[in-house]
Amino acid sequence: MGVEGAWSDSPLRILDERLHADPSRVVLRPFHLGWSAENAPGGRANRLVEDVLALSEQQVEAEYARVRRDFAERHWQTEQMFEQRFEEVRTTLSLDTEGLSETRTRLIGAFFCHEYTYAAAALMNPSIVPHPDQSGMSEGACRFVMTLRAVGEGHISSIAFREGIADDEGSFTLWPQNAFATSVELDDASLSDSDAGVTVHRHLDSSLSNTVIFPITEQQRNGLEDLRMVRFDHGGGDYEWIGTYTAFSGHTIRSELLRTCDFRRFLLEPIEGQAGRNKGMALFPEKVGGRYTMVSRQDGKNLFLLQSDRIDRWDDEGVLLMEPKYPWEFIQVGNCGSPVLTDKGWLLFTHGVGAMRKYSLGCALLDRDDPTKVIARSIEPVLTAVDADRQGYVPNVVYTCGVLKVGGRLLVPYGISDSAVGFATVEINALLDTLR
Repeated sequence: MGVEGAWSDSPLRILDERLHADPSRVVLRPFHLGWSAENAPGGRANRLVEDVLALSEQQVEAEYARVRRDFAERHWQTEQMFEQRFEEVRTTLSLDTEGLSETRTRLIGAFFCHEYTYAAAALMNPSIVPHPDQSGMSEGACRFVMTLRAVGEGHISSIAFREGIADDEGSFTLWPQNAFATSVELDDASLSDSDAGVTVHRHLDSSLSNTVIFPITEQQRNGLEDLRMVRFDHGGGDYEWIGTYTAFSGHTIRSELLRTCDFRRFLLEPIEGQAGRNKGMALFPEKVGGRYTMVSRQDGKNLFLLQSDRIDRWDDEGVLLMEPKYPWEFIQVGNCGSPVLTDKGWLLFTHGVGAMRKYSLGCALLDRDDPTKVIARSIEPVLTAVDADRQGYVPNVVYTCGVLKVGGRLLVPYGISDSAVGFATVEINALLDTLR
């Protein structure tokens, strides 16, 4: 294996499964560029439509046959997408469509669509949570949802999903993906430039494992990065799946929330307050002392613990939780997803950055009732990149955005050098025994 425990007593067992970037995974997306607006300079969108309208019906039939031959079998509901896109263009440009043939309208729609390879460059930094549907699961098994940071054309990051089943012996199975991937859609298309929250939904006939969430708002336009998901317990079995991620505009960053109760409809909303201007926020799976609680790297080097009465607003600068202590984390220490509650306290996966900007995984144990108290932590990394897995888009990196507790074990998906995803498993007690 290319990744292993950093010292001989590491209890993590590396599994064989690997997920890699895949340029064959494409989605059909609206061709959203600045010039497609009605008031864009030069009226390029209007002129494009006029060019199609000027074609003879014979030319339209021939050109559309060419489009179908090239793309119809590569996507799901391709022609419905063309029709939907035409309706959006017709409304935006106030087109007079009287007398237009169905083929001509679909051809216009096709000119305002494009293929996008959402995972061609990298697949990395996974997070994993229990699936909302646990029906039919045998004792010791858990159906899960895994999210991944998928990097495609233009180095734009989006959110991809995989579903599967894990057991308490350390094995897991991923559900297969079909040939067609689909993007979520805005509930209200007029909010694409919103600075507030937006709600999106996946198509009723599309599985979660074939769904992708792309940047939507201006703040997100250059990527949705490193989603840290957690199943949050509001009490009494009222669960909500909440993730924190970094929205990158190309110039500025801010933390945002992804919220869902069923993985069919998702709310994407900004985190207000001073803390929301930083990266790497991870929510505890329940309130602590009656307040929402997060860990975050507020100063670029150290870990802080934050609390708030509102899940969408974090004004408190927080309490210093951990500083770099050992050489493998001298440059910075941060969290690697939400903490997991164990019999001995909150188990928090961390990352450290050492010499030559090498990223490694460690752990810390926090007090159950007062998580500002660090009971123990890793002296040495529990996982670090070696051999071939040091090579990638960003070399010498292992990184995770969340782990899954199944019985007395953890399933640990992790990014490998910002290029692929690997998996490890570990007994919780064995891992706790290594902390000092």
